Amino acid sequence: MFEGQPKGLYALALANTGERFGYYTMLAVFVLFLQANFGLTPAASMSIYSSFLMFVYFLPLFGGMAADKWGYGKMVTIGIFIMLFGYMLLAIPAGAGVTAYAFMFGALALVCAGTALFKGNLQVMVGNLYDSPEYAGKRDAAFSIFYMAINIGAMFAPTAAIKVMEYAQSIGFSEADSYHFAFGVACLSLIISIAIYYGFRYTFRSAEGGKEKMKNGNNEKMKNEEPVQELSKEETKSRIIALCLVYAVVIFFWMAFHQNGATLTQFAKDYTATSSTGLQSMMFDVRNLVAVIFMVYALFALFQSTTSKGRGIAGLIIVAALCYLGYQYTNLPESVAVSAPIFQQFNPCFVVALTPVSLAIFGALAKRDKEPSAPVKIALGMLVAASAYVIMVVGSMGAPMPEFAADGQTQHMADFSPNWLVSTYLVLTFAELLLSPMGISFVSKVAPPKYKGLMMGGWFVATALGNQLVMIPGLIWGKVELVWVWTLLASICILSFLFLMSQMSKIKKVA
Repeated sequence: MFEGQPKGLYALALANTGERFGYYTMLAVFVLFLQANFGLTPAASMSIYSSFLMFVYFLPLFGGMAADKWGYGKMVTIGIFIMLFGYMLLAIPAGAGVTAYAFMFGALALVCAGTALFKGNLQVMVGNLYDSPEYAGKRDAAFSIFYMAINIGAMFAPTAAIKVMEYAQSIGFSEADSYHFAFGVACLSLIISIAIYYGFRYTFRSAEGGKEKMKNGNNEKMKNEEPVQELSKEETKSRIIALCLVYAVVIFFWMAFHQNGATLTQFAKDYTATSSTGLQSMMFDVRNLVAVIFMVYALFALFQSTTSKGRGIAGLIIVAALCYLGYQYTNLPESVAVSAPIFQQFNPCFVVALTPVSLAIFGALAKRDKEPSAPVKIALGMLVAASAYVIMVVGSMGAPMPEFAADGQTQHMADFSPNWLVSTYLVLTFAELLLSPMGISFVSKVAPPKYKGLMMGGWFVATALGNQLVMIPGLIWGKVELVWVWTLLASICILSFLFLMSQMSKIKKVA
């Protein structure tokens, strides 16, 4: 998994980890912030949330176009500073009036614009590292590692947001103002990301692109670089069509997946138990989840290491993790508070823990020439996502309709087991691992060389459209029984699976 990868991969992945940590810290509490600070209803707050996500993923289309002309590295640099200014503006406690709305929407606009230049182009740079024959066979594994790094940042984000908000309240700030402290964490993480990017830039300069860099005479790079593949108009057209078919399905995956910050968070707030006891409560401490992740990786090292020293170190890590978990269990409090945003830690945690598992499974299938192609994995991802919402259908049976207070806020209605949401996030993670890193890898592989930035931007446009559709379940929240909200999402995923399988012959021609 990690062997033989270029150093630039790890530098880019770590830079992205810092940026994603800030982004997901903000996102973990954003819907709840809109309700607490501005008194917005769930429908209104989820509409703003989904529109923000839509622009975050739509604008990289134009960021990709700019990078195709001026270079990926230059656009990434500009983008990360624009995002920093956005988070700084969002961190200012401006109250709940017109000025506060102006600050919030201005901050969101800056974050969207900065992400447009940063996110997609950074991923193109990762793909560029694997254009040479030396690394071409490691592309899928590289994007899995890169995707895992994203989720390492996201895994700690909900806990960071909750803890810093608790600290703000402990020193006298109101609940509404405490959210701005969480947004301030995003500022710090961006600064760390900038330091990583510039500190290790020498490892990925060859992937930055740009006509200016070539004009200025990076002669060594030009000597070693593979010639750009020239495609016929017909082949270019067939590749673009195949990518567009995948994009069409990706729209509905992200509609379903990004309910984690919308209806699934609302379910956590209104219908899930606010406390947990016993063994179950251990999963709400991110430190315990990290210990489990160490065990997973150590187990792989134990069986894959070729030296007794390596196996010995792996064994010690496993024992240390078990001892730590045992200590944590024997010192559990009677009850652990369960806050709605904390559930968003489970998806990235599962991604980090299960990435080596998925790579091992597909690696074993590849050795037997039975590994499914990236488009088939994407289709299967939609089927798995559907099963995640089937879990929510079962778990929500008998749930009362939401009730609204005089100020339009929903009230806590029931105390369903947290295991329903955790199980849903686990299954959604399996779907994500089948679809997202494989989809990004597929785009970087199939995109016509002259349109790499544009085609990666197309992936984000599809994601953007899906994020805009996130609002649909939110608009019917409280108007229909909960089982119908989840049934809608499950049905959309199944239909997307059937559509993509029906088009597979066209896609496999270029895969």
